[in-house]
Amino acid sequence: MSITLQKSTIQKQSSIEITGSKSESNRLLLLQALYPELKIENISNSDDSQLMTRALKSASEIIDIHHAGTAMRFLTAFYAIQDGKTVTLTGSSRMKERPIKILVEALKSLGAQIEYLENDGFPPLKITGQKLKKSKVTLQANVSSQYISALLLIASKLENGLELMLEGDITSVPYIKMTLSLLAEIGVESSFIGNTIKVKANNQPPTTNHQQPTTLVVESDWSSASYFYSIVAMSEIGTQMTLSSYKENSLQGDSVLEDIYKHFGVNTVFKNHSVILTKESNHLKPLSLDLKNAPDIAQTIAVTCFALGIACDLTGLHTLKIKETDRLVALKTEIEKLGGNVKITENSLQLSETKSINNMVSIATYDDHRMAMAFAPLALKTAIIIENEAVVSKSFPTFWEDLKTLGFK
Repeated sequence: MSITLQKSTIQKQSSIEITGSKSESNRLLLLQALYPELKIENISNSDDSQLMTRALKSASEIIDIHHAGTAMRFLTAFYAIQDGKTVTLTGSSRMKERPIKILVEALKSLGAQIEYLENDGFPPLKITGQKLKKSKVTLQANVSSQYISALLLIASKLENGLELMLEGDITSVPYIKMTLSLLAEIGVESSFIGNTIKVKANNQPPTTNHQQPTTLVVESDWSSASYFYSIVAMSEIGTQMTLSSYKENSLQGDSVLEDIYKHFGVNTVFKNHSVILTKESNHLKPLSLDLKNAPDIAQTIAVTCFALGIACDLTGLHTLKIKETDRLVALKTEIEKLGGNVKITENSLQLSETKSINNMVSIATYDDHRMAMAFAPLALKTAIIIENEAVVSKSFPTFWEDLKTLGFK
């Protein structure tokens, strides 16, 4: 199915409630499985978090996590330490093309028993859980931060904790710090000095106050907020939108949106657990950004630049090639259908200044939720068709209803 968005204008003032962060939710769901006393509020309603919840509660020997990359990585580590339990962890045809060898080899070096059932280095995996006694492991630092977080999340349940040495330039540091901050919130001690991360073993229940179970509230998802930043950037001066529930000093790397979108004339104010976005100016200049710490918002930023007719040079994007699709190739293909000019390398995207946008172009989404949502704001400039619109449920099930409340047709 596809959805047609007519050329639209949005209300001058609006409010949207955004579900809990998928990144935080999936980390906390795994920690809750390790520390059952933990209580979580404002869990993401995304497909990925629902799949993670179901997998952790399942008694089945075959766990299918479909397209959920975070779940594949986190659960690989989780099942590796479930002593006496054997599972087959599988997913969609695209998931079977997404590499997992770096994580599997790291777990094996700690003593884990994991076999590849089809192609070497890729899911599906047969995992035979056992107690892991070794405590030192080395990883290349420029790999997906989810490999690193998967190891950190189980580290406190290893007999001797974990010492993780990262070699080279570290990618997505905010996501690693998010994991360590959440561990700290439940009383797990860690340190991150230079390129070495240490997590202490901890068999105590989560930190409690007056014997009350530890309750953690998930902040709303900043990646999801990016599409509304894009909408405000494409709107008239004076347009104002309130998004909830957010906090200053967020654990999420994508909170850099607040700074990046100043470039597009969007001002952010924090008030009462919400952010208020206001379009204040149209003084637009070419944009150059290194997004190695926030690659998930690259698609949104590229489309915002295209819509506003400004050139951009985005780097630090090497992890986009192993996402739901090769996002760099997908961005180039779809922006060029709209009339743009894009050059890509293994880790960068350059967009030339654009004078006009082709009308009623059908945007392929490649089973990638972020492709659908990044291109949707273009309806403020021209009519557009988004193919396979249901793909948004992976991270943001209410996305299309929320656009309608803003005034999109």
